[in-house]
Amino acid sequence: MEIKTSYINGQSTLLIDVGEKFDFSKVEGFRQAYLGVKTGVRHITVDLSRTEYMDSSALGMLLNMQKALADRGFSYSIENAKPQVAKILKISRFDKKFEIR
Repeated sequence: MEIKTSYINGQSTLLIDVGEKFDFSKVEGFRQAYLGVKTGVRHITVDLSRTEYMDSSALGMLLNMQKALADRGFSYSIENAKPQVAKILKISRFDKKFEIR
């Protein structure tokens, strides 16, 4: 399944839905999702509500997103992670780099 993007909160937030699997197969789609961010966006949310599987390449993609957009001043959050995915984020200490909701 493709990555879906939408704009919420009056177009100030980019919402990226990565689907059921967040793995190496999503590298290019994930990159395209955030590189095309509209002017006026201040926050990027990665929605993991449908994500059942996440591997280490997904963690790298999240870090690469922050690095690629570092000069734009965005805030970031990861939202709606299922328990098994939330555990990976916590063990990897991603709560130090992202707001996890």
